[in-house]
Amino acid sequence: MTAFARSERRALTDLMADLGPDAPTRCEGWTVRDLAAHLVLRERRPDAAPGILLGPFAGYTARVQRQLHDRPWTWLLDAVASGPPALLRPLDEQINLVELFVHHEDVRRAQPAWEPRDLDPGEERALWARLGPMARLLRRRVPVGVTLDAPGYGQVEARSGDPRVTVTGAPGELVLFMSGRRSAARVGVSGPSEAIAGLEAAKLGL
Repeated sequence: MTAFARSERRALTDLMADLGPDAPTRCEGWTVRDLAAHLVLRERRPDAAPGILLGPFAGYTARVQRQLHDRPWTWLLDAVASGPPALLRPLDEQINLVELFVHHEDVRRAQPAWEPRDLDPGEERALWARLGPMARLLRRRVPVGVTLDAPGYGQVEARSGDPRVTVTGAPGELVLFMSGRRSAARVGVSGPSEAIAGLEAAKLGL
């Protein structure tokens, strides 16, 4: 069984420990401490997690995240490192790989002179396998046709229709792009100018 989520978690926790709680991230307005609190809430506070996606519950989620934010820094780091409760650990790879990869890059790419990592080909394949479901979730937000092209891995039609844009990059970079990290993702975008403008205006990510 692969353990890419586990390796991303370990690398992310090590990086957060090295940088400290006040370091910036690419999540707008969030420090490393804020990001750690978000991860702990998502995995350990199922009562508050719905507000990450659902507006009516957002106020409660924000209150719980503030409470977690104020916990000791070492406690937050340990909670992120230890991962989900035992009942959910068999699903860690399935439900957490993209989350941990994206947030690892949110921290890495907020630091000076960052460069993309050379990911294990197995991890790239695992991220590629998740692009189809991600695209289906987000396609209603995009007003133009979109093809995701990862040379050596294949293509995913994120949304049918014309005019059409093709976004080209490694699977991890396409995951970042579809997660709303346009400015940080190393991808190429081609197509008619009006279609590219439509894609750039769309809200991607959660």
